[in-house]
Amino acid sequence: MTTAPSTPNLAIFRSYASKPDPTSLPPSILLSHSETCLTVFDAFPKSIFHFLVIPRIQPPLSARHLTDLRSLLQCEKSTAREVLMNLNKEANNVKKLIEEEMMKLYKFKWDIWMGFHPISSMEHLHLHVLSADLYSPKMKLKKHYNSFHPSLGFFLHLKDVLSWFDAVPSYYQRMIKLDASHYELLLKDGDLCCWWCDRALVSMPKLKAHLHDEFDKLTTRENAKLERKRKRTDVLASSVQASATDDERPEKVARLTPIQGDGSSDPTVGGDLPS
Repeated sequence: MTTAPSTPNLAIFRSYASKPDPTSLPPSILLSHSETCLTVFDAFPKSIFHFLVIPRIQPPLSARHLTDLRSLLQCEKSTAREVLMNLNKEANNVKKLIEEEMMKLYKFKWDIWMGFHPISSMEHLHLHVLSADLYSPKMKLKKHYNSFHPSLGFFLHLKDVLSWFDAVPSYYQRMIKLDASHYELLLKDGDLCCWWCDRALVSMPKLKAHLHDEFDKLTTRENAKLERKRKRTDVLASSVQASATDDERPEKVARLTPIQGDGSSDPTVGGDLPS
């Protein structure tokens, strides 16, 4: 007997955000939390590192206010900004954790993006925090790739959204509309281009092979930097060692030099040289 394919729970993030105690979530889901936000692993990561920072549902905001970015930006301006600043604070903590893991696993760090999708299939606002590579087995469809491309326009960088609040009121009001028809076209009509070098690719398999090569190039460059740094450190250590050896020679000579003059002892003999 066949079973119907499972469908994603589109309100799952809302259930996470409603929990009075986020630690009740299993460690396979929850990365971290604060008084205002919680961070979860993306179930279908599009980069090597991919997390979602979610605002917790707390007064004066309800689940309705936090449905997505558009609903948040329809709230009172200072309230919306406060939510975004809380997300920004938590995202920067997540960024530090990612960088630590990068160093542990790869021995170098690369960029990390933070941003929103103006159109979301999930029913609670979430901020993507992901490593700048889009190099993941879960990256399979063109619309998914284009939704995270850093310069295509669909991925709204957090720093850009925050800048709207400091713009003239007319610009702010125009931007917060988040016209769905405009953003939908970006996913449908956007070319399939490498975000590293802008090279156009004809299919996702070719793009993924190309991204594999680009990440290999990045790894090679960073490993070369590490090797150059290691060699400079070795040269410096050798130089310091040679200098220390030279500094010891006068002391050894002093200890082997016969006592001169009236026979009084050299104050350096049998002891350390003055510092």
